[in-house]
Amino acid sequence: MSAIVSQYTKYNHRVAQSRATSEALWVRYTLIFITLLFLSLFLFIPLAAVFTEALRRGIDTYFAAITEADALAAIKLTLIATGIAVPLNLIFGVAAAWAIAKFEFKGKSFLITLIDLPFAVSPVIAGLIYVLIFGLQGWLGGWLSEHDFKVVFAIPGIVLATIFVTFPFVARELIPLMQAQGKEEEEAALVLGASGWQMFWRVTLPNIKWGLLYGVILCNARAMGEFGAVSVVSGHIRGLTNTMPLHVEILYNEYNYAAAFAVASLLALLALLTLALKSYVEWQSAKNAADLENETKE
Repeated sequence: MSAIVSQYTKYNHRVAQSRATSEALWVRYTLIFITLLFLSLFLFIPLAAVFTEALRRGIDTYFAAITEADALAAIKLTLIATGIAVPLNLIFGVAAAWAIAKFEFKGKSFLITLIDLPFAVSPVIAGLIYVLIFGLQGWLGGWLSEHDFKVVFAIPGIVLATIFVTFPFVARELIPLMQAQGKEEEEAALVLGASGWQMFWRVTLPNIKWGLLYGVILCNARAMGEFGAVSVVSGHIRGLTNTMPLHVEILYNEYNYAAAFAVASLLALLALLTLALKSYVEWQSAKNAADLENETKE
């Protein structure tokens, strides 16, 4: 009886698959057209417009805009903030994902909710929180002023704001991956005498490396493009506290469109590079999964 039920279930599954992939040609082409139209309107045309405007006045004007002192300072600050925020979020993401996926403890659901908080809270609100805490009239502002240490309107505030808006990305990529993998391999390694560090490097890390890299890429992209929270805590001091997105805004407000689009094109290039890396990681991850499945079948 069970064999008959199993065969009937497989037959229904094949029928459903056939129906789902055998729609009329006009339906398929309509869906493809809608997808391409949407991508053209909201991705391809805007990107083309950015590069067209950036190069409208010639390559000399373009390079002059991106090598100007304030532009170089903005690029440097963006790289500094990203270079600090991403490694810290990497450490936090691995630790949080390991704790949530491998252990049971009180407050686990609350911890997951806290990790998701930056997705729900406006970046502007995050920036205002840091101003409330570290600003001159804030809770710690007086003490910081007495010790001649600036957080708001300085690099530390920009780094803190960047960390806040980006810390869920690595953890959120790793948590479901590590939960799906379970604890069996780590437990086997411990039984065989491996230390915690050996278990992480030789068992856990190889299993999560592609998901980890994917999370780092997304975190890096978000850090470089952050505007709202950084705008609140930066003070918009040209050459000192302006990141690339803030520098673009200032140039645009000054009607210096050529320079604004030139710096914006750098951000667009970084976004395209991130997309290429993301696609490679997805392809490599799928390839590894397929190879593993083939090895299992053999």
